[in-house]
Amino acid sequence: MGHVLELGSIGEVHEFVQNHRLSILYVTQEDCSVCHAIYPKLLKLTDEFPEAKLGRVDAGKVKEVAGGFLIFSAPAILVFLDGKEYIREGRFVQFDGLASRLELLSRTE
Repeated sequence: MGHVLELGSIGEVHEFVQNHRLSILYVTQEDCSVCHAIYPKLLKLTDEFPEAKLGRVDAGKVKEVAGGFLIFSAPAILVFLDGKEYIREGRFVQFDGLASRLELLSRTE
């Protein structure tokens, strides 16, 4: 499985998004059973897109992430291309659709 960057501050989150062409931000919470259940699926998906970098942030520890990215519930998956948000999935993630959209983004020059 691919490498996941654990992000511990809002500054690290912004730096992560800006420093990677294709980045996936996974916003989770420690006591969220859905977050824990979909994480292995997200890891498997990112293995199919090695150019996408995965960062994980706990919204319970980095409270500014919810307000900064307008996230109202966990889990949330935000996909950025060149620092701009293109995909947002929350709570009930449709991985087939997410994979299709990631495929399109990964081919964008």
